[in-house]
Amino acid sequence: MHFDLIDLRLLSAIAATGSLSKAAATFPVAVSAASTRLRLFEQRCGLTLFTRKADGMVLTPVGRLILERSRKVINEADGLKDAINELAGQRRISLNLSATTVANSTFLPATLGPFLADYPEVDLQLVEQKSIEVLRAVRSGECEIGVYDGNLPTEGLLSLPFRDDKLVMLTPQGHPLAERQMIELRDALDHPFVCLPAERAMQRFVEEMATRQAMPLRVRVRAPSFDAIAQLVAQRVGIALLPEAAAARFALELPVSIVTLKDAWATRELRICIQSWESLSSHARQLVAFLAGH
Repeated sequence: MHFDLIDLRLLSAIAATGSLSKAAATFPVAVSAASTRLRLFEQRCGLTLFTRKADGMVLTPVGRLILERSRKVINEADGLKDAINELAGQRRISLNLSATTVANSTFLPATLGPFLADYPEVDLQLVEQKSIEVLRAVRSGECEIGVYDGNLPTEGLLSLPFRDDKLVMLTPQGHPLAERQMIELRDALDHPFVCLPAERAMQRFVEEMATRQAMPLRVRVRAPSFDAIAQLVAQRVGIALLPEAAAARFALELPVSIVTLKDAWATRELRICIQSWESLSSHARQLVAFLAGH
């Protein structure tokens, strides 16, 4: 049996308006043309889809079943059209991703590059927040996707693994702490620190951990990035807490040493959180699958 989308859209319009003339006006086509198209469609189906009454047209029981299937076909066709337009660059897609300082500064840039190359129609907004704020943003719908510290409860959000992360101490070579293979944060609180700006999510977390030791960090310099911090540490300005992945790179390039932290909070699993798989747009699903797969 042959039919096209116009047949299905006409069927839907008649059902919505209860009138052939009103449905024809929405296309627009002549009433006679709409009537002929409906009659031929019913003949090809071998079914009566509408009961014609003086005050309008009403779906028959069979017509209601056909309408239900028709709407699914229409929705799929519209979705395909949108996808084609997106892939052809005719429609921009905006995605919001909320993540911790560590995720934004170490793992995400290298991971997101290939994804954005594959999907040039996507514009991505990266937001840096503390883990608890990431979860709140995803829960409220402010962001579709979040990357957070996996030690926190998700309270109903769907959570997927992303990366393992560890904070370590970065010291100048020859520093007294560099001679020790493993320390606790409290062992370093007598020394000056090179830190991120106070408003950065990771820095707020680190200073909170120091406050729990009843001894705040001695902040000598606040620098805007991990690279700037490592350069200052290499020049013996102070010591710093950095993600292990970043610290390992700096240790190959600069006269600095890495010291492991024994504190339990220093080892964290970064995880992806979303409201649900069904709530995501098609591009957001692709991004989640890409992040989880890498």
